[in-house]
Amino acid sequence: MLDTTPRRFSGDTLVIASHNKGKIREIADLLGAYVERFPDAGSFGLEDPEETGTTFVANAELKARFVAERTGLPALADDSGLAVHALDGRPGVLSARWAERPDGTRDFAWAMERLEAELEALGPSADRSASFVCALSIAWPDGHCETVEGRVDGRLVWPPRGGNGFGYDPMFLADGRTETFGEMAPQAKHEISHRADAFRQLVARCFSP
Repeated sequence: MLDTTPRRFSGDTLVIASHNKGKIREIADLLGAYVERFPDAGSFGLEDPEETGTTFVANAELKARFVAERTGLPALADDSGLAVHALDGRPGVLSARWAERPDGTRDFAWAMERLEAELEALGPSADRSASFVCALSIAWPDGHCETVEGRVDGRLVWPPRGGNGFGYDPMFLADGRTETFGEMAPQAKHEISHRADAFRQLVARCFSP
């Protein structure tokens, strides 16, 4: 019979398979009660692997396995992004790449302008509802993965508001809230974000006693 029991995390070190400083800080905040050390992929001299998956889950597992195999330590990867309903789910898994200018620099202010232009092209009645989605995967050096997916629904506002968070946060207003993710204090965002939803699931699956 197939064993479907979740694998529990043990040890004191979890490598974060990312170079995104904002994301690394959030992950360390959310898992700090369970893990002592959070080295990131850059501290091992690792570059990001090519993200060839077509879903958030596929890319999270790809990145986590890549780092775990090369460090010999459990690794946590997140693949997250913004899915805009009127744009058939775009930018989705390409959310970060949407922010890459032709010269290779990453500019989310430019990405938000690009996103707004696409919505405006649909006309004033365009559906501005959107969801932030986050897949989290812990991989072990033997290739085993435990993966969850969280989400938060809301709508896009213009112009962007607030200087907190990162990425598309300043234009995302979660359902039932009056502050964008860019305006929220970090702790307030942590309580309701797609990443927080995914982490609650992951903690219950792999960390809680």
